[in-house]
Amino acid sequence: MIANYREQFNSQFTEEKYQRVLAEIEQECNCKIQFRVSETPVFLPKDFKQKLQTACDDIVNQLEHIDFATIKNSYLPKNLQTANPTSQPHFLAIDFGVCESENGELLPQLIELQAFPSLFAYQVFLGRAMRKVYDFPENLQYFLNGNTEKSYLHMFKNIVLGNEKPEHVILMEVYPDKQKTSIDFAATEKLLGIQTVCITEITKEGNQLFYSKNGEKTQIKRIYNRVIFDELHQFENLTLPFQFSDELDVTWVTHPDWFYLISKSILPLLKSKYVPKSYYAHEFPKEERLEDFVLKPLFSFAGKGVNLHPTLVDLQQLEEPKNYILQEKVEYKRVIPNPKGIKSKVEIRILYFWEEGKSKPEAMINLARMSKGEMINVGHNTEDDWIGGTIFFSEV
Repeated sequence: MIANYREQFNSQFTEEKYQRVLAEIEQECNCKIQFRVSETPVFLPKDFKQKLQTACDDIVNQLEHIDFATIKNSYLPKNLQTANPTSQPHFLAIDFGVCESENGELLPQLIELQAFPSLFAYQVFLGRAMRKVYDFPENLQYFLNGNTEKSYLHMFKNIVLGNEKPEHVILMEVYPDKQKTSIDFAATEKLLGIQTVCITEITKEGNQLFYSKNGEKTQIKRIYNRVIFDELHQFENLTLPFQFSDELDVTWVTHPDWFYLISKSILPLLKSKYVPKSYYAHEFPKEERLEDFVLKPLFSFAGKGVNLHPTLVDLQQLEEPKNYILQEKVEYKRVIPNPKGIKSKVEIRILYFWEEGKSKPEAMINLARMSKGEMINVGHNTEDDWIGGTIFFSEV
């Protein structure tokens, strides 16, 4: 998207350099990458970056006017609600498709948002490895708002650790070794000095939780939560040592409720030129054309259950229509050419830290995903090139 950097990168690209990037990350994290990484970063022009900033500001400013208590009571099933809710999340991720307007202008269009810590540690190592292998100039940065790796890690530690020692803080996941994002867990351990713990290996005594660290029973005081409720139902015979609804003597980072409260469930409430029209399925207007919309379940993750071509029959067969939204389709623009000139679509995620007590979150780093198919998720179209997870660099 910045022509001179794109042309230079593509002319100098080799498979050997790509493999060096992957090897650099895996060596630093001592872990294998389980998902496809794109061969290239995105070079984001200043004007498009400014549009992203405006779009993010539009959305973030609207969050403070949303009645999340009503959203929780109306849309979040009781079995997904957790005790001791917090006034705000610690993380925010906003996804935009790179699209084209009617007059040919590139515009970001909101795809979804979530209050969940997705790849916040891994992206540091990805950006670092790409800079090292390709020797990008210093005026190209992947951190946002003037942040550096030092300031990023300082805030990351403050949010996750709080005032606790690392041994009393864990990253919690269900069967972490089986997760495609396990590289992020390893990256988090290296950056923060905390241990990744499977939820099944935690023990409960009264309202306190414990795990084994170097063979010693250690109390858990803060949980950097990576468990997604939706995934718990995928494992047969899974026995949990506690229920999320239990009154526990722990601090959640971030509280599990926020995964659902700031998500697809609020898309119909957001209004902006950068936000496609969205409706709860049971409120879909008769005057709208169904073929112009995508059907999405509110409580799912990583593109599961998305229907790109819904029909009236599909809507009539929904058991709980209020737990689905219809979101206006957007046309991704193919903008990133590979060395053969074949272009890929791009989706950009802006990653925020939200410090406790602050009225608004701060954009810190980014994530990008590339695809040549209908779905952008990195689990799709894995056999092509110039697709998969990546990061954008932009001039400062």
